[in-house]
Amino acid sequence: MRCLTLKKLFFPLLIVTFLLSALSHYMKWGAVIEFACAGLAILFAAGLLGKATESVAHYAGQRLGGFLNATFGNAAELIIAIFLIKEGLFDIVKASLTGAIIGNLLLVLGASALVGGLKYKEQKFNVHLAGQNASLMLLAVIALFIPAIFVKTEHISEHDTMNISIIVAAFLIFAYLGWLFYSMFTHKSFLGDHEDTKADHGENAAWSKRMSIILLLVATVMVAFISEWLVHTLDTFSARFGLSELFVGAFVVAIVGNAAEHSAAVMLALKNKMGAAVEIAVGSSLQIALFVAPVLVFVSLLFGKEMNLIFTTIEIAAIGVAVLIATSISRDGSTTWFEGKLLLIVYAILGVSFYFV
Repeated sequence: MRCLTLKKLFFPLLIVTFLLSALSHYMKWGAVIEFACAGLAILFAAGLLGKATESVAHYAGQRLGGFLNATFGNAAELIIAIFLIKEGLFDIVKASLTGAIIGNLLLVLGASALVGGLKYKEQKFNVHLAGQNASLMLLAVIALFIPAIFVKTEHISEHDTMNISIIVAAFLIFAYLGWLFYSMFTHKSFLGDHEDTKADHGENAAWSKRMSIILLLVATVMVAFISEWLVHTLDTFSARFGLSELFVGAFVVAIVGNAAEHSAAVMLALKNKMGAAVEIAVGSSLQIALFVAPVLVFVSLLFGKEMNLIFTTIEIAAIGVAVLIATSISRDGSTTWFEGKLLLIVYAILGVSFYFV
């Protein structure tokens, strides 16, 4: 009964929070109120985004569905980052990208493994996919680590630093496109779960295929508007509460932007579809590191505000730690509630450390 009531209230609350966020922005109610309204509104909008992508996934199958869920789930991070670049807030952009990567690997994957593991003793997924994901995550760490070390240890000009960033970004995009071709076409059957069928997904779809696509587009547009309103409050909000740009970007912005992945991955883990949950959590992190971050380098050029791909030592260390434990836990193709708890503990440790920076 309570679940049905919440479902009935979801769309009214979505509309109300969206309108409140719009009013607070255009009526200038103050940065704190604007941030609170935008943060609440984007949670509902991201929830719709996650539900709509899950519904589309029922028709598309787990591999394509997981990719769509990760892609549209990352729409919030991408849109927020574009508006931040437009404002010249590069440090928050890089921190939010860092937060998105570690948030998906530790918080989303950890919550999914914990919640799913409490219901099922052990949850299994494709071990070959887990191995490929681990290799790609290590590639992402290498691609971020090597340029940062060379730039900081050698006397390299800002112009050359930007050139290095552009070349590395191009290689990362090339690697990600190759991964999509490999996983979606040449080795699709090799990486898929045997129990995954479109029919199984279609029986439990929340909406029709057409309605799912429409809601997906509507949710994306709503996230775009709310993201812009949210970005305008960050400077004042950070100063008001004495928060560093690193913490705001890596945790506040990233957690809000990850709402779609949270809802979808946890719901799938509860249905014992851990393969799909891993596809969303890890796939989303890979997409951020190998595609979104590099694309933002080129987007910055369009705005005439060169943003390089050189992350701070703290950010690279956080990403490296997240990749290390996520790889260790997921590489065997199975998870338990205990492993989920370990991921969440590491996330909490990083959160506390970032707060005091």
